[in-house]
Amino acid sequence: MYALIDCNNFYVSCERAFQPKYQDRPVVVLSNNDGCIISRSEEAKAMGVPMAAPEFKVRDLLREHNVKVFSSNYPLYGDLSERVMKIMELFTPNVEVYSIDEAFLDFNGITIENHNNYGQQIRETVAKWIGLPICVGFAPTKTLSKAAKRIAKKFQDKTGGVYVIDTDEKRIKALKWLKIEDVWGIGYRTVKKLKAKKVNTALDFTEPHLEAWIRKEMGVTGLRIKYELEGKPAIGDGQVPEVRRSIATTRTFPKQISDFDLLRERITTFAMVTAEKLRKQQSCCHTIIVTLVADKHKLNNPKYYYSRAALLPFASQSGITISNAAVTLLKSMLAETESVIFKKAGVIVTDLIPENTRQFNLFIDENPRHMALMKAMDNINTKMGDRILRLASQAKKTWDMKQEMLSPRYTTNFNEILQINVDSKQ
Repeated sequence: MYALIDCNNFYVSCERAFQPKYQDRPVVVLSNNDGCIISRSEEAKAMGVPMAAPEFKVRDLLREHNVKVFSSNYPLYGDLSERVMKIMELFTPNVEVYSIDEAFLDFNGITIENHNNYGQQIRETVAKWIGLPICVGFAPTKTLSKAAKRIAKKFQDKTGGVYVIDTDEKRIKALKWLKIEDVWGIGYRTVKKLKAKKVNTALDFTEPHLEAWIRKEMGVTGLRIKYELEGKPAIGDGQVPEVRRSIATTRTFPKQISDFDLLRERITTFAMVTAEKLRKQQSCCHTIIVTLVADKHKLNNPKYYYSRAALLPFASQSGITISNAAVTLLKSMLAETESVIFKKAGVIVTDLIPENTRQFNLFIDENPRHMALMKAMDNINTKMGDRILRLASQAKKTWDMKQEMLSPRYTTNFNEILQINVDSKQ
């Protein structure tokens, strides 16, 4: 059996764990630069606060209902996520972290008498030790455990936050209920094609006559999803999600920027962060794209989005190579654009290949010392934090973000540790 554990409304729950006075109040958390809503409490969902809505568009609604708004506090969320995952290792040694708030637990080879009771024990341990609510879904495959978790979360009053798919009858019932767009691993473009073939539920997807179409249109990934929904394990450790085909680092600036040195610093920083992501997933890139966005409402020129791409002579994951190429692109764009003030920028790398398939060029290749330097930087930055090692062209403060409603970093900064006032008279 597999289990999927999922932290409910994770970012909001992290804030509430240290400020319990907001337990029964509507709460939302905003994205970088206080841009969009990325996490909502159940109370905020009930009053119609939409997910991913720009904050300025729902500001009146938030004020009208006295919604508590937090800026995103990723050091806090990351630390609490790590603590939850360590707790999971007490229940099984086979923990596969899927995202900051989700993990698959593999219980194959482990005897559990009552999965529902075991799931409740996991929930109670996390709630008692960390103060976060979670839901748990048990099933014979990872895809079915995702469906079980969805049922546990949707019907918490009936399931108690734990649902187990352990019979074929329960599997069929779950697949009838699960919409095709909610099946793990099926993207929205494929959903459109499936609905055109009148495939509306997960059960429809498992019909035998559909297998040839799945094989042709979705390949081995689609077949794996079908087999998993049928209760046959087909997705091993680390096979899902797929490695990304492109990586982007884009940010909206707190203030519009026209100064070249500031723009160069941002582009360099975005390039370094993108290269770090490349190395983490053990990939190299061939193509680099730099984007600049001006405020279209303040321009007479209708063009406000600018981008330019460059092809590297060799595949690279070096922050130095990628940032040099990105800054060259920036200079060429600025020389030809009519806009001089920008509100957003980004660096995108694509044409990715695994690092172990990189081909060497006889006539031009990357300085071999780059790889050793990047490895040393990654090790030191991982150990010391805050990207303490960076290029000279980067500012000391890497992210100059707007975070006007930021909570303290209770668990990762000693100066911001939780303070409790105790009345000495009692």
